Amino acid sequence: MTSLAETTESSRQDVAAPRATSKPSPAKRRANKDNGIRVRPSVLSTSILIIGAIYCLFPVFWVLMASTKDGSELFSTFTLAPSTHLWDNIVELTQYRNGLYWRWMLNTALYAGVGALASTYISAMSGYVLAKFSFPGKGFVFKVLLMGVLVPGVILAIPQYFLMAEIGLTNTYWAVLLPQIISPYGIYLARIYTAGSVPTEVIEAARTEGAKELRIFHGIALPMMMPGLVTIFLFQFVAVWNNFMLPYIMLGSDTLFPITVGLNGLLNQGATVPALYTLVITGALLSIIPLIALFLVLQRYWKVDLAAGAVK
Repeated sequence: MTSLAETTESSRQDVAAPRATSKPSPAKRRANKDNGIRVRPSVLSTSILIIGAIYCLFPVFWVLMASTKDGSELFSTFTLAPSTHLWDNIVELTQYRNGLYWRWMLNTALYAGVGALASTYISAMSGYVLAKFSFPGKGFVFKVLLMGVLVPGVILAIPQYFLMAEIGLTNTYWAVLLPQIISPYGIYLARIYTAGSVPTEVIEAARTEGAKELRIFHGIALPMMMPGLVTIFLFQFVAVWNNFMLPYIMLGSDTLFPITVGLNGLLNQGATVPALYTLVITGALLSIIPLIALFLVLQRYWKVDLAAGAVK
């Protein structure tokens, strides 16, 4: 039996012995990061990101500076020096042919808004079918879809024009809307997102309860796919907003032009009327404001998606 003195001495040694330090686990490091402990960023990666941001934003900054100048200052002053004629240029652009620019803006919003919504819905339904249904030729259909992703849209503009001419839809709104409803890339993204975000067990449970397929798609699958569909909508909206070749070929009346085709016409006229260059630059500046606003409004859906994925 150990004595009281030996027990006391052993306890003192245990207290005096230094505690072994262990390396924090990855989970603990992540917790420390979430609690506000700063992690030293990589200088190289940060520099690359900054250079990339400058490269992408410099044209926007140039357009902003150039739109503040009048026709005489545009070619005679320093490129990045601002002036005070922005509002005058906007007023002059608004008065050009009784507000034709804002007609182009409304046309572009119609093409991009309606076209992107219709394309997103069709992409969602097609991707859902490819991800959750089994049918003969499914693999072949998906391979054809991947080939469609690789084909540039410019190549299809001429065949699409002949098809629209056969049914008498050239020089109409439908000539721009219909060809852009089907998006192979959107269908591909919807298929990938559906496979990862919509559990098959939930669909089977709904079928067991007697729900119809359209009811399952609209009531169960579609809400689960919403963050991915926001991305598809944004990609398609930007693609239609910036599209030039298709409306340039399809449309002949300037009252149906989108912004891209309308500003191109103004730019061509600027060769003989240099004062129109300021209108083109000001119109280009105004045309990117809706895109910036759309990004700012829809980015919260991506944040919600990332937060939801972090707790799964």
